[in-house]
Amino acid sequence: EVQLVESGGGLVQSGGSLRLSCAASGFTFSRYAMSWVRQAPGKGLEWVSLIDSSGGGTTYIDSVKGRFTISRDNAKNTLYLQMNSLEAEDTAVYSCAKYRGPTVAYGLDYRGKGTLVTVSP
Repeated sequence: EVQLVESGGGLVQSGGSLRLSCAASGFTFSRYAMSWVRQAPGKGLEWVSLIDSSGGGTTYIDSVKGRFTISRDNAKNTLYLQMNSLEAEDTAVYSCAKYRGPTVAYGLDYRGKGTLVTVSP
């Protein structure tokens, strides 16, 4: 059974930093691309960033470029999102998501329940 469990969310002031983690189990983590997605209160799901299976390729939504960094440790089956210079607009539930293959071309198939990030102005 695929399990994705996020942690590291919390309340932070604008300009602060947080590091999110996603512990993966139930599949061979190193074979699959992964993403972070978020959902702000009252809004739809928004893709934030992705990383390919090896960790060598990453992509970000424009609004987080230069502030967020996605990474992975395939030996620990863990995905990370380092978030710096946080803004009130970053307030959302952040979830990690798994692709069906090593790159984004395969599409998403599983998503975790998420961790809440609240950025105070």
